[in-house]
Amino acid sequence: MRIVIIANGDPPAQEEVARWLDGGATLICADGGARTALALGLAPAHVIGDFDSLSEDDLRELERRGAQLHRYPARKDETDLELALLFAARSARVGERVEIIVLGARGGRLDHELANMLLLAMPALKCADVSLAHGRERVFLIDARDRPAQLVLRGSAGDTVSLLPFGGDAHGIRTAGLEYPLHDESLFVGPARGVSNVMLGEAATVSLRQGMLLCVVIHHGQLPTHDESMIDD
Repeated sequence: MRIVIIANGDPPAQEEVARWLDGGATLICADGGARTALALGLAPAHVIGDFDSLSEDDLRELERRGAQLHRYPARKDETDLELALLFAARSARVGERVEIIVLGARGGRLDHELANMLLLAMPALKCADVSLAHGRERVFLIDARDRPAQLVLRGSAGDTVSLLPFGGDAHGIRTAGLEYPLHDESLFVGPARGVSNVMLGEAATVSLRQGMLLCVVIHHGQLPTHDESMIDD
């Protein structure tokens, strides 16, 4: 099951949205992200937020297109994207792992952009594979807080891969298929050692024993096709 969320940052291009929606994915918009959906002629299934970025005309048009509106008070603890992510995670059927692609999470205010990345570590999202997609870049979390984690990255030779310790030092990192390998090593908060590694082929493996890694993949060649996951468990 795939859910695409459009947030209220830099709007994604039409072809990028279409690429992720291909195959019957569900579209959710976080408040002002619905303006992007309207501009692209899309009909989101749900729009979530306090709606401070949407006019009454926008809301009427969204309802006309069949969207369910979930309005929250302006004075709330969560951001609109956080609410959308929590809603998406709850949408998964029991025993089903959901893939959540967030578009429009970059750009705008720096504090919002940083907060959007921090949302990847929410415990409620452990049942989902969540990533922030922006053009040729994709950001996701490798999470070994509870148990060791291993992921296979899909792409092309020459793609850039950066591994950044997230929320603390990360230990027991092993990589294969990258130009600068790690052999059961640690990456520490502060130094930038994990930045700008390079994929040697179409797949690379990252294993993590303890902690979290923020992984940023930048595709320089052909993007993986819709049915070819860029991230595999």
